[in-house]
Amino acid sequence: MNRQKGFSLIELAIVLVIAGLLLAGVMRGQELIANAKVKSLASDFRNIPAYFYGYQDRFRVLPGDDHAANAHFNGGTNATTGGQLQNGLIQGNWNSDTATDEAFLLWQHLRLAGLATGASDTASAQYIPRNSEGGRVGVTSVDALGAVTAGTFNSAHAMCSDGILGRYATQLDTMLDDGAGNSGVMRILVSGTPGTGEAAPQAASPYLVCMSF
Repeated sequence: MNRQKGFSLIELAIVLVIAGLLLAGVMRGQELIANAKVKSLASDFRNIPAYFYGYQDRFRVLPGDDHAANAHFNGGTNATTGGQLQNGLIQGNWNSDTATDEAFLLWQHLRLAGLATGASDTASAQYIPRNSEGGRVGVTSVDALGAVTAGTFNSAHAMCSDGILGRYATQLDTMLDDGAGNSGVMRILVSGTPGTGEAAPQAASPYLVCMSF
């Protein structure tokens, strides 16, 4: 009579241990990737306001609002939005594609000043700044920021970064603000729908994250 062979308890235990180690390794790897993404996104929110005020400190005018950029840099484009004089506020939508908008020219001024990296040619396909998730990044005055309900922010300017998954956005808010997407200086918003922020963002849904500074 043939006896059917099977796994012993020891062999099963070894298989389960190996499977557990593999699963733990995969989860740890995913956690490391997520943390790296959040750190990269957070660096934008830390660095871009620093570039912004670094420009102001050097030239005594805001990038984008600089109506003498051609005197400061070779190839600089003077701001002409609405024919206004320098008023200390960035005009135009945070994601403007209008070549004369201050919010659009801001990136050229920062790059020509050597404060930010990227193409300084406004016609270049690489001119529009993007975050590590491929979403657009922009800066404008709070008064011109249509992405949030008026009165949400008390500061003069805000930076926005689009296409950020809810789980990363929540980590960002915890790292840089109060951990709530509908209060504080950072707000987690449904892109294209003005509001004051989402209290409970969906982990797998993309959001627009704006922070005042």
